Amino acid sequence: MKDSKRNLRMMCEAAVIAALYAAITYAAAPLASGVIQVRISEALCALPIFTPSAIPGVTLGCLLANLLTGSPLPDVIFGTLATLIGAIFTALLRRHPIPALLPPIISNVIIVPLVLKFAYKVPEAYLFTVCTVGAGEIISVGILGFILYIALKKRLPHVLVGNLKN
Repeated sequence: MKDSKRNLRMMCEAAVIAALYAAITYAAAPLASGVIQVRISEALCALPIFTPSAIPGVTLGCLLANLLTGSPLPDVIFGTLATLIGAIFTALLRRHPIPALLPPIISNVIIVPLVLKFAYKVPEAYLFTVCTVGAGEIISVGILGFILYIALKKRLPHVLVGNLKN
């Protein structure tokens, strides 16, 4: 019985994270367009440092956000994959919080420029879009994600069921 309660609570945590990610993305959509795209909801990619529930949470949130904002199918698939890869490696690096913020940045810097080129037919050179996507990810994950991490590090582990103790 204890495991089923724990699993239910982890599913609820993941659902709340997914809803937050999708809602923030949808509400802040104007910031995620332009040369440097800052998806504020990407700050939530810091949450796998605290709980494994955040892995499906940010992944599902990204999927929902991409569907709600009318992204083409390759963006829905590969953008979500980039988020999943980043979340998994963030959780694996959880004992080292600063380096743990790098996987979402790296996975998006590698995958998203290809999505922009093939799904959106963005004519800019690949290296240019690597730089612009990287700048947006550094702002959203590196800076905002770090601020979120600092704000939550003393409080959040005490309330999360599947917390990943350092």
